[in-house]
Amino acid sequence: MSTLVREPRTGLRGDLGRHELVNGFIGFLFSCTGPVAVILAVGQGAGLSAAVVASWVSAVFCLNGALTIIASRWSRQPLVYFWTIPGTVVVGQAMAAGTTWPEAVGGFVMAAVLLVALALTRQVDRVMHLLPMPIVMAMVAGVFLRFGTDLVLAVDRDLAIAGPMVAAFIAVSAVPRLVRWLPSVLVALAVGAVAVGLADRPAVEVSGRWIIDPVWTSPVFTGSAFVELTIPLLITVLVVQNGQGMAVLRAAGHDPRMNQVTGWCGVTSLVAAPFGGVSTCLAGPTNALVTASGERRRHYAAAVWCGVLAIGFGLLAPGMVRVITTMPEAYVAVLGGLAMLKPLQGAFQTAFSGPHVTGALVTFLVTVADITVLNIGSAFWGLVIGVAVSVLLDRNSKEKP
Repeated sequence: MSTLVREPRTGLRGDLGRHELVNGFIGFLFSCTGPVAVILAVGQGAGLSAAVVASWVSAVFCLNGALTIIASRWSRQPLVYFWTIPGTVVVGQAMAAGTTWPEAVGGFVMAAVLLVALALTRQVDRVMHLLPMPIVMAMVAGVFLRFGTDLVLAVDRDLAIAGPMVAAFIAVSAVPRLVRWLPSVLVALAVGAVAVGLADRPAVEVSGRWIIDPVWTSPVFTGSAFVELTIPLLITVLVVQNGQGMAVLRAAGHDPRMNQVTGWCGVTSLVAAPFGGVSTCLAGPTNALVTASGERRRHYAAAVWCGVLAIGFGLLAPGMVRVITTMPEAYVAVLGGLAMLKPLQGAFQTAFSGPHVTGALVTFLVTVADITVLNIGSAFWGLVIGVAVSVLLDRNSKEKP
């Protein structure tokens, strides 16, 4: 008669081995380089003060780091939460169209409340299937495109700074083994700092407060912010980010619950919003990094370690942000552009490699046109018009399973 042998349940200290320490650190490095560069570029473009941007960075790192630790430790699954990168870009687009920062914060709050409501009513899956993924990703490609063009313009305008950064990024990216241990954007960041020093530019500001200094912004609720910001945020969190994160974790042998994940995203977003934090999501690329190697049952330990490092970075965000934002404009533009190259490529591939091609193309064109109608930005109109065109012209397209 055979007996069932259960795998021993070890503690966190026993599960935190070499693979977990390395994978968690690399996941953290990814999150504190490219994605932070996107926040800095959006903040700079929107004219936000360094204190507000630092509060934003502190909120998304500290609160999401704490959520990552709690959720991963409790479920013993790797559940790394950070913030929506496409949603961050949409914030910049909405503010360029006339949305004020308090109205943007109001949009964050409304998105958080809807996330919680969807989780409590168990309507997440239904909402995720309302919009075809190619059309959503065409909208994402449209809002991402500016980062690519800003990168090219930065190289043209300030070759002394942008040239070495791009060259270093390409050199590291050309060696896949090296990229696994050393993020290309991190190398570009360091090389750019050296280039700024050698170019004899104005001194970088290093004095001042380095420890977390939250800035409270009272939310202002408007219909235009709901349409042009809250709805795109909701779509990017549910369809783009959480959908990707769930797929990554299931491919690694884990089984997170979508409603539970969405609920935690909503609660954390609600707390982070008044401090400038954009909507929380399940981070697909970072979860892929923390589950890249090692035993499946120990992946959660890598996620916990990543969360601990995230909190540490968030506590020092004011100093980090002040140093980077006092660098030349080309430095921030190149960092943001290099960080968005892979996401931009992925958005194009998903948008134009399957069904709904005509609707996706129209969505992309309308979004890139950056028009504002009824005080509502182009991301929303791109989705609306793209879906309508797809219904009329892509009727013979068959959705791939």
